[in-house]
Formats: sequence, C-alpha cells, structure tokens
Amino acid sequence: MAQTSQEEPQGGFRLLPAPSKFENGVVKFGDREIKVGGPLPKLAENEKLVRVTSSLCPVCYRLLPAVIFEKEDKLYIRKICPEHGEFEDLYYGDVGLYYKFDYWEYEGKGPKVPYVDLKSPCPFNCGLCPMHHQHSALVNLVITNRCDLSCWYCFFFAEKAGYVFEPTIEQIKFMVNQLKRQDITLVIQITGGEPTLREDLIEIVRVLRENGVKHIQLNTWGGTFAKMYFEDPEKAIRYARELREAGVNTIYMSFDGTNRRTNPKNHWEVPYTLEVFRKAGMTSVVLVPTVIKTVNDQDLGNIVKFAAYNLDVVRSVNFQPVSLTGMMKRNMRNKFRITIPEVLKNIEEQTDGEITRDSWYPIGTSVVFSKLVEALTGKEQFEMANHPSCGAGTYVYVEWRNGEPHFIPISKFIDLEGLLEYLKEKTEELREGGNKYWIGIKLLYNLRKFIDKEKGPKDFDVYKMLYNIIVNHNYEALGEWHYRTLFLGTMHFMDLYNYDIQRVMRCDIHYVTPDGRVIPFCTYNVLNDLYRDKILKEYQIPLDKWIKSHGENSIGDAMKYKRNATRLEQGEIYQLTYKPFL
Repeated sequence: MAQTSQEEPQGGFRLLPAPSKFENGVVKFGDREIKVGGPLPKLAENEKLVRVTSSLCPVCYRLLPAVIFEKEDKLYIRKICPEHGEFEDLYYGDVGLYYKFDYWEYEGKGPKVPYVDLKSPCPFNCGLCPMHHQHSALVNLVITNRCDLSCWYCFFFAEKAGYVFEPTIEQIKFMVNQLKRQDITLVIQITGGEPTLREDLIEIVRVLRENGVKHIQLNTWGGTFAKMYFEDPEKAIRYARELREAGVNTIYMSFDGTNRRTNPKNHWEVPYTLEVFRKAGMTSVVLVPTVIKTVNDQDLGNIVKFAAYNLDVVRSVNFQPVSLTGMMKRNMRNKFRITIPEVLKNIEEQTDGEITRDSWYPIGTSVVFSKLVEALTGKEQFEMANHPSCGAGTYVYVEWRNGEPHFIPISKFIDLEGLLEYLKEKTEELREGGNKYWIGIKLLYNLRKFIDKEKGPKDFDVYKMLYNIIVNHNYEALGEWHYRTLFLGTMHFMDLYNYDIQRVMRCDIHYVTPDGRVIPFCTYNVLNDLYRDKILKEYQIPLDKWIKSHGENSIGDAMKYKRNATRLEQGEIYQLTYKPFL
C-alpha cells in the first residue's frame, strides 16, 4: 500500500489524523469503544502514597486513575476497573533506589514537531502527538515479521499473525524521511521478526546509511551467522563483513544465559556467531538477556562474566526484565515478575559484591552532560530524559586476575554524584551569562577533584577522556572508553499490569511505521491490537501471495530452525567459549 503524501501545496506539513477520537467520555478507536475513568484506589494503613498516575485495565483498556505506593520497602501500582475489579502489581522492587533515581528526573524537550493531531488522551493518540515529552533516541524499524524460531514468550511472528509484513525499500525511505523531521541524530535498530531472513538486508542497511542514519543496530538472535558458519565459514564471515561495511555499527543479540536451561533460545549457536563476528571485524555486540524470575535470574552474574571473556567483540549487556503480556493470574505474575532493583541486587550478589546496586544511575543523568555541552556551544543537543523507572546503566572496567575477570565500576574511582552536581552548577552559571572561557578553565582545573586515580584503571586516563568530552566536545576518547570497558544497562518495558501513562509520555524508544507515524515502544507492543497488529495488517502481504512469490519453504515449519545440539556441543569453539561456566 502506498503511503499518503503529507505535504501541503505550499510545502508545509499536514498532521496525520489521530488514530482515535474522544467523545462523551469514551475513546472511539476504530470499531472499539474504550471507557475513561474509575475510582481512585484507597491505601491501607501500612501503605504510603508516592504519586498518582493513570493506567489501564488489563482486560478492557479502560483509562483509570492509579496509585503508586510504598509497602514493605517496595513500590506497587493499584487501579480499579468498575467492570473488572482491582489490579495490583509490583512496580519497583526497592524504595531507596527509586528515590535515588527519581532525583535525576528531567522533563524532556519533546519532539520539535508532532506527527499526529491531538484528539484523545494518552495512550490512545500515538504518535508522536503534542503531549509527548521526548524526541526519538532509538527508533525500531521492523523489516519483517518472519522468524525461524518460535519462542514461548514472543508474540511477534508471521504464523501467529496470519500474514507477512515486509516493507519495501521505498516505504523504508519514506519512514526515514519521517524521522528526519525531528532534526536529531538518527539512530535506528533494524528489527523483526528475524531481520537476517530478508535477502536484501545489506541493501536496506546501505539505504539507511545513504539517507542520513548515523548509527545502525541490527537486532538478531544470531542463528543465521552460526548456520552459515557450519555450511561455509568464509561465506558467513563475508556476509557479516558486508553488513559491517554497508553500515551496521552494532549487533543487538539475544542472550538469556550461559547454560542450556537459562538460554534455550541460542545457547548452542552463540559461540559460533561470535566467532564469525571476530573474523569479520564486527566488534560491537550488545548481549540482550530477557530476565525472567525463576527462569534465568540466578545467571545474571555469569552473563556479565561471559561478556568480559568476550570483550574483544562484546561492548555491552542490556538486561530487560520481562514484560508479562497476555492475561495472567496474579500468582503467575508473582512467579515471573522482576523489576530493575532485583536485577541490580542479583548482579551485585552474583559478582561477589563487585558491581554494587549503588554503581547504577538512571538514564536521565546523561541529560546533565547534554545540557552542559548545549550551554557551552549554544547548539541544541540530543537528550535522553527517560522516566527514572524506565532504565539504568553503569560502566565497569574489567581487571584480570589469574585469568578471571573482576569488575571495577566507574563509581569506584569517580565521584559521580559530586561531578554531576558540579556540572549542573556550571551549566546554570553559563545560562546566566557566565564567561565561557573562565568557566571552561574552572572545569579543566576542577575535574581532577572528582577522580581517584589510585582506585581507577592504571592504563587509562579518565581525566583526559572527561576533558575531551566536556571541554573539547571530542568524542573519540569516549569511543576508546567504550572499547576499554563494559557498559551494563537495563531497560524495563511495561505491560498492562504495571502500565504507567507518565512513563509512556517520556518514552524515547520508538517504532516508525509505513503510515508515517512514530509510536512509543510501550504503546506499540503493549496495546498491540490497537497499534502494531493493526498497522502491520494494513500493510500485509497475504500468506498465499507470499508463498506464490517466494515458495513454501520461506514461511511456516519449513523455514524453522532445526538444531543439532550434539554437533554444536562437540565443536571446539563451543567448548572453549563455555569452558569457564561448565
């Protein structure tokens, strides 16, 4: 289906129509009517109110008032649907960490221009609408809904949908042009399904690069590279090299654990995939564990150690607490539910206290640096002003002792809180008309006060890196830092039980769609029948038409991956990769 032109004759931009309308207290979304309003939940004597927000009924999507409250040192969210009753769920597993992160909250600039008209309350008016508080930081571009796996917790592949979705090159160009309207650094993650199933993937990467995308991530489970390696190692290496040369900066690869039980998805294939990347010069891999309580939460420390053993190609680990999609009873939610604080506590315990929970800071702290550079240069900067509950991160320096990795978090040798407060103070001085030259000199002089060289890495000048970033705006040193350390991040995407409208409005991880909209992650995937499935179905290729064009082996059971686990386990690469964990 061709996209509709949005250009007015005079060259001005016309807003896309809102996806729904709000009339007489009801949201009309297609043929669906969604009610608004409900009672404000009450608190018990042992519960302390933290804030009031809005949420959704997990059954009917009714927009409801909700309370977030303290109970037994944790935060919970509660809402009451007049038709379907009360829903309560764990919101954040540690009160102290919540308040530490909340201190670094920033409002966000919002996108320079909205994409859709405003006709309904959030989250029924995506996207992006004038209510949104954040520009895009990372944009997901879905290039297929086909996948050669069928993971139990995934809901996003062609057989379940009943059709194939694969946008054309022209549609992809249109979507990139839509993103350009925000006038920000374009960062796109190519995702699916499994993107490597598209034969024109290298061409797609080139098109993105040629159309101004500065950073390209490829989201994959990695099996394609391992399969090709067993068929023809040189072919696999050539394919990965061509992807890198076409413009792929980073591989964003699923990795749920270091053994068969915690990582049934790609445990056997990962060693061979990493071998391909090594030989192809693909040296920026992010390991992405979906963390599920009782399934793999006891293996998080090992995942960090695995990353360290493979630091020549692995740059980062991004832990993602599972989003509990679908209808699920409370006892089942309690079994699987894990939030960011529990992830951080598990990592602390499983790294023998080396990476403490206090080492982590919310994503919003990066805004401190953005605002300082903006004040120094007078040029608007890229911002990540996410809600404090959305994610956190830390850098750790890897130190080797007797052939085993040990970890020194950046907070061990940099007084981060002191530095951040100092940078905020200098930013205010600049905004009030302070002399840029003298403030720059003060920064140069005082930066050393926040660095303890004795506790830091002996072979890396942290002061020089900070100086180059803050004073010279030279990011080469930051690139070197990325290759000398391991970045650990965590991002908790929501579901209908813990849904918080305030978080949605601050989301900066978006999807771009063929109809020209840019939609926050937690509306696109959580309200999937209203957004994702509705849009993809509109631009679908019917299964019979797909099979006629591409053959029966390109869809369904015929193209599903068949694993020979014994053969994979007998390989020397497999045994060497997992030797520290056997």
